[in-house]
Amino acid sequence: MLFYCRFTWYPGTSREEVARRVVEQDGINNDFANRIKSWHTLAGGGAGFLMVEAETPRDISEILEPYMDLMSWDVHAVTSNTYKEKVAELKKQLKDA
Repeated sequence: MLFYCRFTWYPGTSREEVARRVVEQDGINNDFANRIKSWHTLAGGGAGFLMVEAETPRDISEILEPYMDLMSWDVHAVTSNTYKEKVAELKKQLKDA
């Protein structure tokens, strides 16, 4: 399952604190790096989102909890769609309605 994990740094959080924590967590023997499918930072910094693959919401918590003192998280499960397949599905729904 894919999760959209939006983060916002708490006021007063520094780049150094975040960098230190990321490097620290990267040094721990876990599979987190392989489960983070993409990492996006918003213009201006201090916020962004990760796309994370996990089996359960509990797995997501395991990845995000080490950062909860530095930033807040807004997490949503997502599904992927291809445009043409989704439009075809919607057309069928409208036809059947």
